[in-house]
Amino acid sequence: MMARKGNVFYKNKHAGIIEETDEGYIFTYLSDYLNSSTVKQISVTLPLTSVPYQSKTFFPFFDGLIPEGWMLQIAAHNWKIDSRDRMGLLLAVCKDCIGAVSVEASDE
Repeated sequence: MMARKGNVFYKNKHAGIIEETDEGYIFTYLSDYLNSSTVKQISVTLPLTSVPYQSKTFFPFFDGLIPEGWMLQIAAHNWKIDSRDRMGLLLAVCKDCIGAVSVEASDE
């Protein structure tokens, strides 16, 4: 499987990278973000650290950004993404999320 990546933004500041690998998921804060004067964690479950977070399952915080119910059905249908493909949905529909955090698919 080819790894998929997303750029994570906090209030339009590039905060980190989320990626899907064969082993699971990794979220890493960018060093430039960690060193900025206005740095804030994106979630209480993802405190600021230079050490990448690794998980065999999708991070609950990012899963919570994905729409639910009829909005999820519309998103899955319009982008032709299986509703169980949480990373695919995150990258497709979370560019304009409600709240401070957004995710854009990375071209890398």
